[in-house]
Formats: sequence, C-alpha cells, structure tokens
Amino acid sequence: QVQLVESGGGLVQPGGSLRLSCATSGFMFRFYRMWWLRQAPGKGLEWVSGINSRGDNTSYIDSVKGRFTISRDNDEKKVYLQMNMLKPEDTATYYCARDKYGEGRGPGTQVTVSS
Repeated sequence: QVQLVESGGGLVQPGGSLRLSCATSGFMFRFYRMWWLRQAPGKGLEWVSGINSRGDNTSYIDSVKGRFTISRDNDEKKVYLQMNMLKPEDTATYYCARDKYGEGRGPGTQVTVSS
C-alpha cells in the first residue's frame, strides 16, 4: 500500500524558514520522480517543486525559485522541502506526491506565514 505522510508545517513569521518532510512507503521510492504541491485557501492545487529519482535534477515554480530547495534521501525514502524567506502568499497546505498533479498525495501539512 502506497503511503506518503507529510510533516514539518507550522506557523512562521514572514521571512522565516520551515523544512517539510515526506515519509514514503509501499513503492520503489528510488525509481520515482517526486513532487511537492500546495493548495492555498480558496485556490487550486499547484505543483511547487519536483526532483528526479537520483536527486540531481530539480524544478521549481517561479514564485519559489531561490527560496525553496527540494531534496531527497533514497535510503530513507524521504523527500524534503526547505523553505526560506517565507511570504504570506506561501500559506497553504503542502503535499508530496509521485506526480505533478497530486495523484495519490498524502494528507498534507499546513504552512501558515503570518505576523
């Protein structure tokens, strides 16, 4: 059974940092490109970042480039999202998934950026 569980969200002030983690099980993690997506209140789901199976190719939406860093540990079967210089518009529920459309994503972790 495929499982993805996100953690690490919370309330942070603008300019702050958070590190999200996604623990996975039930599939051959090392062979999958992984994605982080988010859904802000009242908005649709959007992909934020992706990383290839080896971890040497990454992609980001323009609004997070230079602030967010995706990484993975194939031995631990985890994918991470380091988020720096957070802005109020980053407030959303963040999900990890095996595709950029969020199919089979985990329950999510809430990130709130507010003073």
